[in-house]
Amino acid sequence: MNFLGSQRRDKKKWEGSVSGSARPPAPEPKSKSKTTSAKRDDNREVRLYEVKKRVHHRLLERLDLSLMEDLDDLEMAREIRQALDLLLHEEEEPLNLSEKTRLAQELEFEILGLGPLEPLLSDPSISDILVNRYNLVYVERYGKLEHTDIRFQDNDHLLKIIQKIVGNVGRRIDESIPMVDARLPDGSRVNAIIPPLALDGPILSIRRFSVSRPSLDDLVEKGSLTEEMGTVLKAIAVARLNVIISGGTGAGKTTMLNILSGFIPGYERIITIEDSAELQLQQEHVCRLETRPTNVEGKGEITQRDLVRNSLRMRPDRIIVGEVRGPEVIDMLQAMNTGHEGSMATIHANASREALLRLETMIQLSGVAIQEKAMRQMISSSVDIIIQLVRHSDGGRRVVALTEVTGMESGVISLQDIFLFERQGVDENENILGRFVATGVRPRFADRCRIFGVPVPDVIFNPPKRMPIH
Repeated sequence: MNFLGSQRRDKKKWEGSVSGSARPPAPEPKSKSKTTSAKRDDNREVRLYEVKKRVHHRLLERLDLSLMEDLDDLEMAREIRQALDLLLHEEEEPLNLSEKTRLAQELEFEILGLGPLEPLLSDPSISDILVNRYNLVYVERYGKLEHTDIRFQDNDHLLKIIQKIVGNVGRRIDESIPMVDARLPDGSRVNAIIPPLALDGPILSIRRFSVSRPSLDDLVEKGSLTEEMGTVLKAIAVARLNVIISGGTGAGKTTMLNILSGFIPGYERIITIEDSAELQLQQEHVCRLETRPTNVEGKGEITQRDLVRNSLRMRPDRIIVGEVRGPEVIDMLQAMNTGHEGSMATIHANASREALLRLETMIQLSGVAIQEKAMRQMISSSVDIIIQLVRHSDGGRRVVALTEVTGMESGVISLQDIFLFERQGVDENENILGRFVATGVRPRFADRCRIFGVPVPDVIFNPPKRMPIH
């Protein structure tokens, strides 16, 4: 079938990022000792960029998009590759086989994918992609940041890629809405911020979606917790205890939430609520809800609070909030305290006690008139467990505290730690040394776990139960 012909439709969907106002990358400043060979390489890169831009423009002119829109992704990619091969063969600029292969691959990335990001997105060892500027891209591998040689042509090129990402999920980014959360088709979480808020050009952050879903055993193997702690966490999920997962950015909160939710029985009805969908619940009886930003007229916003309130009318057994950050905290706590036991949420905080203070602050900022004592009673009667996570300087993510909320005492919410991570120093490679310890406290929820058929042996809570971390 011939897909080359006259242009018959709007090509914005296919334009990618090479055509238009983007200029070839300016050669990097070099010292006077720069060799003639290096200068030729710079000039060659500029010429290759001009070829790529020219071929990209001709391809858009000759593709019959009315026919291509009926193809699946594989057929579409095959037709585009054939068209690119033909156009590169017609180029007057002499190209060797390596250059043709490279240009064809880059053009395919631009048209069908996300341009320079595609090699990074196909690397399973990368957990974060951080574009600070068009020519400054970092990735995180195994908990450590690395500089890459990936670069965009200029700020316009980067902006077009960002617009392509957010447009695919029905969102927009421009001077009137210069910040946006979005997601990639594979579930990876995206945040973008552009000028005038980003002073040096567009900034893009991508938290990669893990293709292989981690398990508790995986976390034990990585030293994030012990087997005994894993046994308790599984019992907590099955016994329908209300859980707050607390930690800083990149500490593994969503991973832990996904793992805990995996122990929820399949017959329970679960409602998930997120700003940008990234939870990976495997149960069949799951309803996924996602917020919606305002439209062009500044109307139509649907907030997490709107969704939490609506979820109460959907007959949920459990409600899971991807991250509680605002006035939805009121409705979430009320849901936890009124028949929706086993609900879960994450929160940004650096310690278990700080997580409770964050909840108090969000309640106070919600505009609801409530006395301090009543507010704390609501929190203490709603939240059963706080799981505190930390990403340490060696890249390791660990459960540093598993804390039980035990009620109120003298107007203060009382807590008791069940497990702690005791940090002891660093080795010669700057890896964190420490151990997980049971505090010796038998939690109040132990009896509830037994009632739900997941008894936890008391010996697990004895202080000698500990595991060194290397």
